Parts: sequence; structure tokens; C-alpha cells
Amino acid sequence: MKRVPLVYALVLVALMSACRSQARTEQGTAAIDQAAPVTADGGEPARPRIVVLGDSLTAGYGLVATQSYPYLLQQRIDNDGYRFEVVNAGVSGDTSAGGVRRLDWALEGDVKVLVVALGGNDGLRGLSADEMKRNIGEIVRRARAKDIVVILAGMEAPPNYGSDYAAAFRRAFQDVAREHRVLFIPFLLSGVAANADLNLQDGIHPNPRGAAVVSDTVWKALRPVLDQMSATQ
Repeated sequence: MKRVPLVYALVLVALMSACRSQARTEQGTAAIDQAAPVTADGGEPARPRIVVLGDSLTAGYGLVATQSYPYLLQQRIDNDGYRFEVVNAGVSGDTSAGGVRRLDWALEGDVKVLVVALGGNDGLRGLSADEMKRNIGEIVRRARAKDIVVILAGMEAPPNYGSDYAAAFRRAFQDVAREHRVLFIPFLLSGVAANADLNLQDGIHPNPRGAAVVSDTVWKALRPVLDQMSATQ
């Protein structure tokens, strides 16, 4: 297994700026399109929603739509006979603050589950871990006020900001999960980060194989929730 050198972290901020200017328009439009209610043939009502609120990792930067991990989650749901619709609310370049600003839009419709997968761009920019914690806590609080089940996916900060920042960044996700008693995935990119075989050439975004691993990671937390919800439908 090839490893990506640690110096990749030093170029993340520059790459992020390029990704944001191009992909915010392309991927943001795609996310809005996917948020439209899906009605089956014959006028069957749209299914309850699972919203994945994230950034370029969720939007599927560099991938075709059918390779993004939210799309792969939808495939699993359909193949296993669950009646839920996955909404890819990923916007490239977005931060936790951006997630707060567009939360009302993201939670429109019959949303049952919210997967929060933000924070990667906060870390790339070296933004305050305390501010990120407040933002993610606000997202979780507002979703739970609507009786939405929340799954929080943690992220890791790049090493170039130092060990103290990395520890505070990691702890912010842990604290939100504990304080709000939500389901927690410690690291969204577990098994994918820094693995050249599972990432695009930029060393940041998962390739199709990497997106499949991310889908597996999220599915482990999501499936028990769907089992419980399906049993009461």
C-alpha cells in the first residue's frame, strides 16, 4: 500500500481554493437538484429522507454522481429493501459555518436522519476549533429539535497546524457527540486518508474505491437506525 507523504498537508489550502471556486457551482447545483422530492411511478409519495450535510467529500468532488458515497448509500438502501431517500447536501468548499447557514434548506421535507460530515475545510484553513464546535453543535441542536436522528462524522486536522490544534480539532467532534448524545463516527475518512490507492491525485478527495470505503463506514452507523425506523413504519 502506497502512502501519501505528509507534505501533502502543506498544499491542501491552495488546492482547496481551486476546488472551491470550480466545484461550489457544479457540486452545489447538483446537491440542490438531488434535494427535489422523489416520487415513484403511480404517484407514490416521496420516501422519508436521509440528508448528508457535507463538503466536497460528500458532494463527490472529481467523481461522477453515481460514485459519490451518498449515492452508494442509496444503492445499499434500495438493494436491502429500505424505503428511504438519500439527499446529497454536499457543497464543495463549505465549512461548518456554511452548514449552519444552509441548514433550513437542507432539512426541508420529511427528513428522518441527518448525517453531519462537515469540518474538513475548517481544518484546512486552520479555523478555530471552538468556533467549529459551536457551529456543529448548533446544527445538531436544531436537527434534534425537529426529532431528526443525527449521525456525526468526525474529521482530522492536517498536521501542519501542530499537535495542539489537531488534538483540539479532534476533541471538538467528540465533545459535540457526547454533549448532544448523538451517534458518532470518529473519522469519516477512516482507512482512506493518506492512502494513495484510495484517493485522487490531489491526495485529498477519495477516488471511486475510496468513496466505497467511506460508504461502508457510514453504513455501519446508519443501518441500525434504519432497521429501528423500518420496524415502526
